Amino acid sequence: MVIGHTELLIIVLVILVLFGASAIPKFARSLGQAKKEFTRAMKEGEAEEKKALENTDETKT
Repeated sequence: MVIGHTELLIIVLVILVLFGASAIPKFARSLGQAKKEFTRAMKEGEAEEKKALENTDETKT
């Protein structure tokens, strides 16, 4: 299911009516912070996984 431009505009208008214009920047800011934290956690997880793989390779040799 793909959302078209008209549907997206209607959704944005409904959000504006329900929450008001002042809530939109707060919501966008919290989404940005969540994305930033998620990407940081992903990088940390990848680094830990890489370190664990290196440790297992060292113990095998």
